[in-house]
Amino acid sequence: MKRVVRYGLIIVLLAAASFAALYFVFPETLFTLATAAQRRGAGLTAKQVQVDDHVIPYLEGGAGETVILLHGFADRKDTWTPLAWYVRGYHLVIPDVPGFGESSQVAADDYGIESQVARIHRFVEVLHLDRFHLAGNSMGGALAATYAARHPDKVSTLTLEDPAGAPSPHKSAFLTELEKGTNLLSPRNAGEFDRLVTMLFVKAPPVPEQFRKVLRDDLAAHREFNGKIWRDWQPERFSLEPVLALIQAPVLIVWGAQDQILDVGGVAFLEQRLKNHQTVIVSETGHTPHAEKPEAVGAAFVRFLKQRR
Repeated sequence: MKRVVRYGLIIVLLAAASFAALYFVFPETLFTLATAAQRRGAGLTAKQVQVDDHVIPYLEGGAGETVILLHGFADRKDTWTPLAWYVRGYHLVIPDVPGFGESSQVAADDYGIESQVARIHRFVEVLHLDRFHLAGNSMGGALAATYAARHPDKVSTLTLEDPAGAPSPHKSAFLTELEKGTNLLSPRNAGEFDRLVTMLFVKAPPVPEQFRKVLRDDLAAHREFNGKIWRDWQPERFSLEPVLALIQAPVLIVWGAQDQILDVGGVAFLEQRLKNHQTVIVSETGHTPHAEKPEAVGAAFVRFLKQRR
């Protein structure tokens, strides 16, 4: 019996040592394993497809009516995984928006909103998606709104979560920093990364320090190309004003009450210009309600989809 206990203890110690080695020496490997585990738990599978000159990776899972989710600037598809746990009974398709995450970065291409919407439409065509619910956060919200205006026959419902292009009478902390010449969505060092996290969340999800380093390094590796996308898009000049009146689908507006990237005052801008909308303000929440309060946002989202079914 003592020998069995001793061997069991040795196995536990070896497993702990292996975990420590992965965490401190190979944090990227452990981060990849953790990401894969989260996807499996949410019922999502990683896939990819060739769309013209771009490879677009995406997550897919579930069955039923199709829901496409578009992430924000400098983000990636896995930002939606927490929400996927609470959106059951639907076929989820979650791409890396072209130029971000693991998708192709083609320096010769234009990444302005209209060009990106055209790529998303080609992605939809390649996957043979006929009609679907469309949702987007931040830049993804700008893409989703523009897509719904350009392709009304494709979009059953539209969900705009803290979308770019909906100005507020109150200047956000992020825009104040941007006017001073600091774009915290492209952090230059650990200090700016930490400030970005503080702005994104009211209560940031607990992330081990080595994983934070992986995320910082990933942003740093993409900083130059993200800068190109920013210049092509020119978000400082971008407004949803021209497309909102063209949207035919019913719209769910979701906004974090304490968003420091895009102020919640943008809700009024949307409500005044949309024909058919509902609004959910998520209290004690920042710029990505789907990640910070996935259960509450998931419940509101599914309720909206069922009402419109």
